[in-house]
Amino acid sequence: MDIDYENVKIAPNHSAELFLREQTVTQKAPQGFKRLVNATKYSYQGIKAAFKNEAAFREEVLLSVIMIPTALLLDVTGVERVLLIGTVLLVMVVELLNSAVEAVVDRIGPEHHELAGRAKDMGSAAVLITMLITGYTWLQIIFF
Repeated sequence: MDIDYENVKIAPNHSAELFLREQTVTQKAPQGFKRLVNATKYSYQGIKAAFKNEAAFREEVLLSVIMIPTALLLDVTGVERVLLIGTVLLVMVVELLNSAVEAVVDRIGPEHHELAGRAKDMGSAAVLITMLITGYTWLQIIFF
């Protein structure tokens, strides 16, 4: 049975063909150092986009500018310093992932859907849990 992909709608204004057709690779993907350079460039673009478009990410960067030097100045062991700095960076990593999920959900369409809301809520919950872990780690190391 053949499916008429042109008439099957996956998302508003997008036919199933867009999502199901095989991608044709016209040129070989870069390897080695060139791939690393490209990956670094794309990562930088992602951080720049998050900083430009996500207020929460900007706030977390501001906090990290305060918290990381503080961690370097505290009289703690090397392992404790790694935990302090690592948890701060982990919050930013999870925020980047959350922002990516939100961007993909928003790209699919503006209408509200239960699954879209669930995906966004779960991403937000991941950020909250990471912030709680960071707060607990800092309090535990500094005060106990």
